[in-house]
Amino acid sequence: MRLTNSIVASAVAASLPVVAFAGVRDPGLDHRQASHQARIPQGASAGELTRGEAHGLAAEQRHVWREDRAHESDGKLTQDERKDLHGDLSVASRSIYAEKHDAERRY
Repeated sequence: MRLTNSIVASAVAASLPVVAFAGVRDPGLDHRQASHQARIPQGASAGELTRGEAHGLAAEQRHVWREDRAHESDGKLTQDERKDLHGDLSVASRSIYAEKHDAERRY
């Protein structure tokens, strides 16, 4: 049982994008993204997330990460872009919370 949870947590963690510390960075955004990337495998290994939920949440994180990279591609991150990314991360955070606290469990 523990081995299965470890395998699922490893697979989810491997599918999450790695936050690269190059170019234009916002420490607040980086911290939130790293926090989300830790919460998903933790929820999967604890059985709070099913495989499908974990993969869906990881996909949502990849979408935010790609949007972050696109915003930073011109070498600057405007206030509107920061606001947009923080909004996306807030939605993602609520999604993680909702999935971890719903009735679905992985046994």
